[in-house]
Amino acid sequence: MERWLGNYSKFIYALMRMVVGLLFTCHGAQKLFSAFGGHGLPSSHLIVTAAVIEFFGGGLVAIGLWAGYAAFVTSGQMAVAYFMEHSSGGFWPIVNKGELAVLYCFIFLYIACRGSGNLSVDALTKKRHF
Repeated sequence: MERWLGNYSKFIYALMRMVVGLLFTCHGAQKLFSAFGGHGLPSSHLIVTAAVIEFFGGGLVAIGLWAGYAAFVTSGQMAVAYFMEHSSGGFWPIVNKGELAVLYCFIFLYIACRGSGNLSVDALTKKRHF
């Protein structure tokens, strides 16, 4: 499979970064703006902070502006969310309903290692400096 898809790996990575960032932004919008079935602004300062990180961090990852830094912060936020909200429900993420937090955590950690890549604002600004 790598023989066929390998030529498109940079494009597929950029597409993954955009989709994951956009989906994460939607989680923040749900909490901050009651979008997508949300129930209003949360009263907890911790949840508001998480929503701001989700909305702006996901947006930065999606457009590829400082995506490595934003993904590092969002990865950490998802690790904290997992241990604060899900781990008390049992060891396995599938049991404690924390698999989405774990998945986001590791995808964002991967994006933090790879950076914005091509098809990003960072790539556009680098080309203009020549």
